[in-house]
Amino acid sequence: MAKGRTKGGQGTPATVALTREGVAFTTHAYTHDPDAASYGEEAATVLGVPAERVFKTLLADVDGALTVAVVPVAGRLDLKALAAAVGGKRAAMADPAAAERATGYVLGGISPLGQKRRHPTVVDTSVLALETVYVSAGRRGLEIELAPADLIRLTGAVTAPVGRV
Repeated sequence: MAKGRTKGGQGTPATVALTREGVAFTTHAYTHDPDAASYGEEAATVLGVPAERVFKTLLADVDGALTVAVVPVAGRLDLKALAAAVGGKRAAMADPAAAERATGYVLGGISPLGQKRRHPTVVDTSVLALETVYVSAGRRGLEIELAPADLIRLTGAVTAPVGRV
């Protein structure tokens, strides 16, 4: 996999972070449909990638702390499992505006990489069976393909079964 850049040589915070770390990745751009019901499922369909290889980035409030969950787009986040994975008791989806402020990204384009601050991160264990995965590159209509080990390492993530179908 070659190192990727967005057009014009300017990247998103996610692609800049990957480049700075010397991580191999590929960007995949597509024209985002503002009427799409699901950003992640739209990416999988338009890019022709199986949905289990495309992961969405969600933010939850676990016992008062924002926590990042990265799960397959075809599944749902198991909030109880997420709380348990980070040693918490209760989890609820984060306020969308708080998620945008904390990450520096807009909904539908939140990347687990290159966020304004590092948050506890949990990646669903299904990622471990894949050679490469797709995550948002930091804007709607742009995905990053990279090795799961790089995603886990650069986010400081733990893996746990936090996605469910």
